[in-house]
Amino acid sequence: MWSPGLGRCLTRTTTPPPRPADRAAEHILGKGHDVSKLYSPDSRYVLPSFVERTSYGMKESNPYNKLFEERIIFLGVQVDDASANDVMAQLICLESTDPDRDIIMYINSPGGSFTALTAIYDTMMFVRPDIQTVVMGQAASAAAVILAAGTPGKRMALPYSRILIHQPSGEGSGSLSDLEIQADEIQRVRYQMEKILARHTGQSEETIRTDIERDKIFGAEEAKAYGLVDNVIESRKLNAVPA
Repeated sequence: MWSPGLGRCLTRTTTPPPRPADRAAEHILGKGHDVSKLYSPDSRYVLPSFVERTSYGMKESNPYNKLFEERIIFLGVQVDDASANDVMAQLICLESTDPDRDIIMYINSPGGSFTALTAIYDTMMFVRPDIQTVVMGQAASAAAVILAAGTPGKRMALPYSRILIHQPSGEGSGSLSDLEIQADEIQRVRYQMEKILARHTGQSEETIRTDIERDKIFGAEEAKAYGLVDNVIESRKLNAVPA
């Protein structure tokens, strides 16, 4: 869907008993460490944290920091204003660090807001480095457009990835004149999306317009044939078994 997720409303604050994972994390990281920061809002997974020695002294790090140091951006959440700002900031920062080295963006996202999508898209087109895009899991809705917007020849999918494109939608309310304005805006947004997808897939705008009337779902090879990605990558293992 093309709208940001709903926020959560908390009516009271309670202190839950420590979970086994909390105690394990505290045992590893030491007492006094705020283990709540290791969890994403919708996950009970503990994000590993580690300390490494650098020329500037000891530095605490985590997998996302290490990925960023390798010029890798991981988009693994819904595409909304917050995640768009994070991705845009990373793109601009990596460009300023080295404008001639590729940036790699891994994607596993259900999509989200069209305005957040266009903010990321414009930034991808704006910065100088080539941007490799790789879908692992899914790239649906807005995330599929981000996937397709990678540098030609550098857009990849893992074999069992799922890619979905569809038309924008909105929730109308208000007076008749308000509904007319909202309908016009949805048409404008749809036209923009058709042009973007046509530009990056090689399909005609008429084909895109027909295909996004309903959810259109692709496997990795189908996405390659359609022009959403350039290559399907099975494995980086030297002794990988063919699928």
